Amino acid sequence: MSIKHLEEYRDPDISRAIIDNIKKISRKKNRLMEVCGTHTMSIFRSGIRTLLPDTISLLSGPGCPVCVTDQKEIDAFIELAKIDDVIIATFGDLLKVPGTKSSLQKERAEGRDIRIVYSTFDALEIAGNNPGRKVIFLGIGFETTAPTIAASILSAKNMSLKNYFVFSAHKLVPPALDALMKNKDVRINGFILPGHVSVMIGTKAYLTFFEKHKIPCAITGFEPADILQAILSLVRQIEDGNPGLENLYQRAVTFDGNEKAINIMQDIFETVDTAWRGIGIIPESGLKIKEEFSSFDAEKMFEFDVPDAVILSGCSCGEILQGIKTPPECALYKKICTPINPVGPCMVSSEGTCAAYYRYNGL
Repeated sequence: MSIKHLEEYRDPDISRAIIDNIKKISRKKNRLMEVCGTHTMSIFRSGIRTLLPDTISLLSGPGCPVCVTDQKEIDAFIELAKIDDVIIATFGDLLKVPGTKSSLQKERAEGRDIRIVYSTFDALEIAGNNPGRKVIFLGIGFETTAPTIAASILSAKNMSLKNYFVFSAHKLVPPALDALMKNKDVRINGFILPGHVSVMIGTKAYLTFFEKHKIPCAITGFEPADILQAILSLVRQIEDGNPGLENLYQRAVTFDGNEKAINIMQDIFETVDTAWRGIGIIPESGLKIKEEFSSFDAEKMFEFDVPDAVILSGCSCGEILQGIKTPPECALYKKICTPINPVGPCMVSSEGTCAAYYRYNGL
């Protein structure tokens, strides 16, 4: 099916035709995982789950940046906020994530200078306007945000800003996919690969993963027809026994990706083993600031002690991120953990699976 205009991706007649095709060919029981928080929200918002045959289960994976940020990193953010003369610049979703002893929101209420920004360049502006104070940007996210944060470090260097720092807690998607496949408790038959990340890293970034595991994969956009096309592609691959790596988002994703963004990310960061919430240490899945830019590295330029991380007993966020459980299977869901009083990051973030279930699923 050739779709040339964005409106067609939202055309209910086109979506119904794709659903009919899915129902015609889907025979085997399949568990398909979307690896993007924006996909998760789009799936719930458009009611796609309710339209699919019983043979297909959709799982939400570790595609929410706030959700996969490790508890120890959250605790480090909170400790940095307590340092005198420090301004914390952060995306809003991080504020409510509970740390072991506090949260950024609580620290803000107690007078710590914690400011919500919408881009790294907002943080640079804050640093420029406050030369007598130290500004720390909390860098979380995947390959989508990492290049812009790398660019902010380069800009700070070129501007001779001595009071701008970044705490890099960035994560890389392909290593996480590999970790999921190695977990015997995770049962996945196909992946809906993230659109925004793929714009940056391109189709080629998944080749090693695909060649290793030979599992059906489809890159797609965020409109209903986009997602349904990806599901149809995965079902067809599974039913035919012919797994592939298909790019269904060619209007935005190329084979090589955004090479300029990749290059600046590689200039500033190096890959390291890092912890993902609920998954554990994944080799070469994190980005830390290179030694030559260490004067901008908050981890190296500030002294702070991080308490031993404690996850509230009963919270199933880690298992939900891996598709092992759904939110209603968590003992805390809607009982103790709600959007007003979130216990885990899956309920905090606007892209979190628990938040999506709570808002759209009626469960």
